[in-house]
Amino acid sequence: MLEKLKEIIVNYVEVEPEQITAESRFVEDLGFTSFDFMSMLGEIEEEFDVEVDQREAAGLRTVGEAAEYLGKL
Repeated sequence: MLEKLKEIIVNYVEVEPEQITAESRFVEDLGFTSFDFMSMLGEIEEEFDVEVDQREAAGLRTVGEAAEYLGKL
C-alpha cells in the first residue's frame, strides 16, 4: 500500500518517491496544499475503489497514517 501511495503522491508534489517515508508529513515535509491533498484523495478513491471519509482524512498527517487508513477500507 505504501509503495502505491508514493506513486500517487509524486503526481501532486515535486518530490522523488525515494524521499517519501511512512513518517513524511503531507504539509510540512512534502509541501501539500489542502487542494493537493483533496485532489489526491479523489484519485485514491478511484484507484482503490473506496470511499474516503473527509473528516477522517483531515486527521491524516503522515504517509504512514494514510496507508494504514487505506488498508482498513
